Amino acid sequence: MPVVKMYTTAVCPYCIRAKQMLKSKGVEQIEEIRIDTDPGARTHMMEITGRRTVPQIFIGDTHVGGYDDLVALDARSGLMPLLGAA
Repeated sequence: MPVVKMYTTAVCPYCIRAKQMLKSKGVEQIEEIRIDTDPGARTHMMEITGRRTVPQIFIGDTHVGGYDDLVALDARSGLMPLLGAA
């Protein structure tokens, strides 16, 4: 399984939902990068995604996007192949 990385904050309900969804799909470990405690991480996230909101989710080298993007990817049966593409 590829590395799953997520830019988050401590009080983000969509981050919590995204983590729950990924865990329900078999993801055992999520590398969390807290942008509320690390301003440099926030800047880096914005540079690589072009977005300001969290979560921002990466599966391997693929930028999935936010929680809504994750749900949409799953709805069109794209999430599991991406998670299985190690």
